[in-house]
Amino acid sequence: STVITVGLAITRNLQVFEILSFFIGVATVTPQILMPLAADLAPPERRASALSVVLSGLMLGVLIARVLAGVIGNFTSWRVVYYMSIGVQSLVLIGAYLILPDYPAKNRDLTYFQILFSMAKYAVTEPLVMQVAVINIASSACFTSFWVTLTFLLGGPPYYYSTLVIGLFGLVGMLGVLVGPFIGRIIDNVTPWCAALIATIALVVFQAVQTAAGGINVAAVIVACFGLDVARQAQQVSLNVYVLGISSAARARLNAILILSLFLGQVMGTSVGTEVFLQHGWRACSLLLLALQGFQILILLLRGPNCPRKSWFGYEGGLEARKQVVLEME
Repeated sequence: STVITVGLAITRNLQVFEILSFFIGVATVTPQILMPLAADLAPPERRASALSVVLSGLMLGVLIARVLAGVIGNFTSWRVVYYMSIGVQSLVLIGAYLILPDYPAKNRDLTYFQILFSMAKYAVTEPLVMQVAVINIASSACFTSFWVTLTFLLGGPPYYYSTLVIGLFGLVGMLGVLVGPFIGRIIDNVTPWCAALIATIALVVFQAVQTAAGGINVAAVIVACFGLDVARQAQQVSLNVYVLGISSAARARLNAILILSLFLGQVMGTSVGTEVFLQHGWRACSLLLLALQGFQILILLLRGPNCPRKSWFGYEGGLEARKQVVLEME
């Protein structure tokens, strides 16, 4: 991806830029590798903490890029953003080579196509995977749409903020992300389902704040930025712990399904959110996101916290939320 980024920085052809952007997406596999690796290396009782640290780093990178791009774009050429990216990726490459452990490969007996087939099988035969994938699509669409349309909201009436000021709103999101590792410690002590439910309810609450006053008072926007980031990260960590616990041998494949659902949600959220905002305004867009947040709660409530692995619906196993108690019952 570093080499391809050089092309993005120097090309003057839009078609070439689009093609290179596609290959950047193909080559960027960091989340697909680091998330299951962190789950493998961490002990079961600290898995949520480990995943929250890795996820905080991934999300922090996205938000830092937003802030830096806004600052750089305000003072100089957009190409400088890609020059900076080349340098950062080079440092990451060196750091990963020196720090990451030499972890043995799994599933050596499976071919590439067998791996793809098993992923498709997990996606349609595991109720939990399908449930979490649907929630991921909706949640990722909401999160991406919020941050994309936030630029339109802050750049128009009644705020009329500059590109620099809009980019600095990413700092609020960073504060939310930095809370993530502490939330991971809490998630380690409860069942993933209960943690995901609380996080999703929080998403509804903070989206409601944005819907009520996001286009009226900037304080509501700041509260929503912070709250949605914290809640979204807590939800994603909970859901990842939930799914990656299905099979230790298939964690990379299960994580790939989750990543795919995230990307689908991001594409949907960017396109649909932008269209709704431009056609109907900020409140209609925020109401749509609020409805999608509520939809996630409905999907989550279809299966209880201790529902058997192969059950599509129900609350068998009870509603016990404490992880240690559930483990003792088993």
